[in-house]
Amino acid sequence: MVAYLKRAEGITVSWHYVAKLWRDNGLKPHRQGTFKLSKDPAFAEKVADIVGLYLDPPGGAVVLSIDEKTQVQALDRTQPLLPLDFGQIEQRTHDYKRNGTTNLFAALDVATGQVVAECYPRRTGEAFLAFLKKAVKPHAGKQIHVVLDNLSTHTTPDVQAWLARNRHVHFHFTPVGSNWMNQIENWFGIITKQAIRRGSFASVAALIRRIRDYIEHWNTDARPFVWTATAEEILAKVRWVETNVKQLVANNTR
Repeated sequence: MVAYLKRAEGITVSWHYVAKLWRDNGLKPHRQGTFKLSKDPAFAEKVADIVGLYLDPPGGAVVLSIDEKTQVQALDRTQPLLPLDFGQIEQRTHDYKRNGTTNLFAALDVATGQVVAECYPRRTGEAFLAFLKKAVKPHAGKQIHVVLDNLSTHTTPDVQAWLARNRHVHFHFTPVGSNWMNQIENWFGIITKQAIRRGSFASVAALIRRIRDYIEHWNTDARPFVWTATAEEILAKVRWVETNVKQLVANNTR
């Protein structure tokens, strides 16, 4: 940026001056974010539905956030991990051996933060239905609202038939391309950082043991995630992004 100012204006400024301008104006050019605009025609309705479950759930009902973390790899480092020490960060080898994968199915109780989970060799409609039955079993006699995404395994004929026989279970689908609205995704990020990514696993069985141990520990002091964004705030932000994207496209086509 300094070089650009010098060429364009014939002046020289120090990097301290530029850094001060960035700080004073809240600019952080070193940071980047990502976004994805959903093309779901029912986006607004689905946002209002799911946010309503989070902020004002039906009295006496249970809200479960369910999803699958697929192809979780059992990676074994080629040499032992060097642990954290004074003046020394934790270090691990960049190379590893793949020892197979598992698929983690998990359900988060939105009100309590408690997690029910199970690992399956494959992600199939049969596996999803088996896990769904396990997830709702502790809440017998209650109305159960399930937040989940649009995977085909969630709407197989067997799942639809089971829902028809269990009218107390209601599915609420996130908008297409908006998995961030499913609170279990936050938990998947946490278990990945704290238990999976930093581990070294000689087998899939060892990976599954680590996952189960982590879930048991999590549930001893489970706390719910605090959802604060209203549907109106989310829709306003989406409109702002859409407006900026349209403006950029228009500028680039001139």
